[in-house]
Amino acid sequence: MPVVTIYMWSGVSPEAKKKIVNGVTKVFEDLNIPREAVEVIIVETPKENWGVAGELASEKFKHAKTP
Repeated sequence: MPVVTIYMWSGVSPEAKKKIVNGVTKVFEDLNIPREAVEVIIVETPKENWGVAGELASEKFKHAKTP
């Protein structure tokens, strides 16, 4: 059974998460793995707890909106 873990910033809408889970599941279905066998785990991390290029994401991407 495939288990996919996705790390992403907090703040993504429930609708977007549904699309992500469905899309990831579809990739495995296309490989003939039953959708019932696929698990997707979304781990949300606040931008202030995420570093990018030596900076906190909360500072680096201050003006960027999360989908």
